[in-house]
Amino acid sequence: MKVALFDLDGVLIDTEGQYESFWRKIGQDFLPEQPSFAQDIKGMSLGQIYQTYFPGLESLQKEMTCRLNAFEKEMHYPIFESVLPFLKRLQEMHVRCAVVTSSNKEKMKQVYAEHPEFSSYFSKIFTAEHVQHSKPMPDCYLNAAKVLEVAPEKCVIFEDSINGLKAGRDSGAQVVALATSLSREVLTNHENSKLYDMLVDNFRQIAPEALFAD
Repeated sequence: MKVALFDLDGVLIDTEGQYESFWRKIGQDFLPEQPSFAQDIKGMSLGQIYQTYFPGLESLQKEMTCRLNAFEKEMHYPIFESVLPFLKRLQEMHVRCAVVTSSNKEKMKQVYAEHPEFSSYFSKIFTAEHVQHSKPMPDCYLNAAKVLEVAPEKCVIFEDSINGLKAGRDSGAQVVALATSLSREVLTNHENSKLYDMLVDNFRQIAPEALFAD
């Protein structure tokens, strides 16, 4: 049977608005020449953000890390309304599920504290520490498939960001895009529409029996 691989922010938990506000302020403070910074980094790990936009600036990276840690401790991590019924149905169908996120283990502690039952829905939770190259590289999804001992073609990936969709598409898996963080207008433009097999607004619009049929 196919395996379900879920991104975290913007797919399972409704946090993208909070993060966008945080990273927009970081961009204004440290990278004002790139007004799209907050959008461009969606799906990237913190290490990849530093390597790409702030290489070698260790003191600045340290300041941003401190800001982010303080911000995440005050954040809320609400689960999207349609998520738990979908996950419960997959459990009933004996579909293995895993989280594949660019977030680190420290951030996940905050999620577990707010939702103690969260990890019980998943066979494995893969974080930024599991791979060297974050999205849009496909490494995180290829690694998840390898650990779960399934071919990438037998995986169904759920993503909301362009970087995440690119990673999913390049892994060779089936990709479902959720219009939670980005509008349908953005996701359906000519280039982005090539990055997924299905576009939905939420998990209520997905029939698990059809999606996970062999």
